[in-house]
Amino acid sequence: MRHGVVTLFLGGDVMPGRGVDQILPHPGDPRLWESSVVDARTYVDLAERANGPIARPVDFSWPWGDALAVLDEVAPDARVFNLETSITRSDDVAAGKAVHYRMNPENTACLAAARPDACTLANNHVLDFGERGLADTLDALASARIPAVGAGRSTTEAAGPVTIPTGGAGRVLLFSFGTRSSGIPETWAAGAERPGVNLLADLSDATADGIVARVRRVKRAGDLVVASIHWGGNWGYDIPEEHVRFARRLTEGGVDAVHGHSSHHPRPIEVHRGRLILYGCGDLIDDYEGISGYEHYRDDLRPLYFASMEPDTGRLVELKIAVMRARRMRLCRASREDVDHVRGVLNRTGRRFGAWIDPAPDRMLRLRTAD
Repeated sequence: MRHGVVTLFLGGDVMPGRGVDQILPHPGDPRLWESSVVDARTYVDLAERANGPIARPVDFSWPWGDALAVLDEVAPDARVFNLETSITRSDDVAAGKAVHYRMNPENTACLAAARPDACTLANNHVLDFGERGLADTLDALASARIPAVGAGRSTTEAAGPVTIPTGGAGRVLLFSFGTRSSGIPETWAAGAERPGVNLLADLSDATADGIVARVRRVKRAGDLVVASIHWGGNWGYDIPEEHVRFARRLTEGGVDAVHGHSSHHPRPIEVHRGRLILYGCGDLIDDYEGISGYEHYRDDLRPLYFASMEPDTGRLVELKIAVMRARRMRLCRASREDVDHVRGVLNRTGRRFGAWIDPAPDRMLRLRTAD
């Protein structure tokens, strides 16, 4: 903690399975169960056709690329992202799903390269390879000393927060929630003695109030509470009113930041009564290069969000955004033109929330808000 604020890195979806797994030092079984692609190396071929050859194997830090230097320069007090893959050798393929993500456990060092303080797991890929795959994922993260939140061997384990110390008496309490709107099957919900994810029944006021009650039981002076939510579809900028109402109710009740994700591109930002709401952080690491159909969303542009907050009040002091571009399955610093593109999108789509994005030094962006 520096200068009376706590700075959090809040990253979007990290998907190092499938094609990314194939370029790492220990590629796993490349078999896929998709309707048109049966080998994960096909996604590597698509990326190479789009942006040039990838000298395999790459080292574990390769997918993070220039983002690691940005993270070290900003030096946030806590680093969090949504891990959207199974870490397993299991072949227990989840029935009824079109896409399955898994990474060889021997490649877990790829995650550790970013030095995360926690990974959220309440998403629609963590059980792609069944309960065995989830157990392997939890074991792999534990072996790498990466705390996980949002999935577990029971409801108690899946629903409990991860506590991240920030220096002195301060802490970040991180909760992770999944929703059916992101594609999580209802059968994946954790039970009293059943492994699964922390799946919300709905986005009603009663559900929000239940979360707030849990937050108030564990939050103490100097704590910051982050509610990380996997919600909504993959594409589009419209934010459903129930998402807005739910996020605002959480921040009014004691949650200091809402960390939303699921969409493959960034969605609008809001500051409500001084608290940060990221409705969708976009993807961070994946194997989507060369896949056609949604190019106008520019999902190759990947934001890194750095939120500085007052630990005593939870109010947002500053939000800075660094923009990366995915090339050859590696994050590179985006050009000034690409940074301006992201700024334009966030300003256009976030107008209803009264937030405005300005340019900042070093090709960064900064949030300006009337709140």
